[in-house]
Amino acid sequence: MEGGSAMKNQTPDYIKPELMACCGAREIMDNNLVIVGTGFPAMAANIAKHSHAPGAMLMQESGVYDARPRRPALSVGDPCLNPGAAMIGGLIEIMGMFLQGGWINVGFLSGSQVDKFGNINTTAIGDYNSPKSRLPGSGGASPIGALAKKTIIVALHDTRRLTEKVDFITTPGYISGPGEREKWGLEPGSGPGVIITNKAVLRFDKETKEAYLASYHPGTTVEEVVALTPWKLKVAADVHETVPPTEEEIKAMRITDPFRMIKIYENRGYV
Repeated sequence: MEGGSAMKNQTPDYIKPELMACCGAREIMDNNLVIVGTGFPAMAANIAKHSHAPGAMLMQESGVYDARPRRPALSVGDPCLNPGAAMIGGLIEIMGMFLQGGWINVGFLSGSQVDKFGNINTTAIGDYNSPKSRLPGSGGASPIGALAKKTIIVALHDTRRLTEKVDFITTPGYISGPGEREKWGLEPGSGPGVIITNKAVLRFDKETKEAYLASYHPGTTVEEVVALTPWKLKVAADVHETVPPTEEEIKAMRITDPFRMIKIYENRGYV
């Protein structure tokens, strides 16, 4: 079973982005403190909160603690996050008091490049001094990747976004393998927990710290996922088809996204 969500009463009424959000939700446990942004992370956290993890606390970099939105937020500063929240603070409270204080259980991340060790590049494609393209940089991603107890990475599954080695490490995953996070003073046992793509769920080997195939989404195959992965992807002995959204998860999704705004991700390639 992936995470703590109930896996019964399956329903076919879902799209790929909703399946991905459910995969993220299953990684969140009750009473976790979760830093989320918008889109998939917020959807995943709200599914968890309205299903198997009612005690999970959602927070945004903007300073909102225990957000309870009734529609998808359009930004981390969207006013819909404020009503009913336990605290409206700022960057210092969320990124300082909570994240640097070691209280954050789960953080969501994404990037232009993600490699087999869960490192993320949002800085530059190609050589840093003479890049093919200059990217927007870290934002809060680097401290979240460094200091959250577990990170969940969302990515499109193709040979542009996934790579054996990122061109620049903006946000640390397992860096170059076992022991590297600890060498740089990061908390032992912290780091990426999963990469959720539009094709599969990749987890990290406890010994090698390298991502491997744990499950493939309905409509794809192990062979397709391996072919789309630009490193020699290992396949779990118990690899299986990803469990589709359950009736409970679908109901939770409709609470905070009744008009299915998440469909916009289909136009961004998440199919």
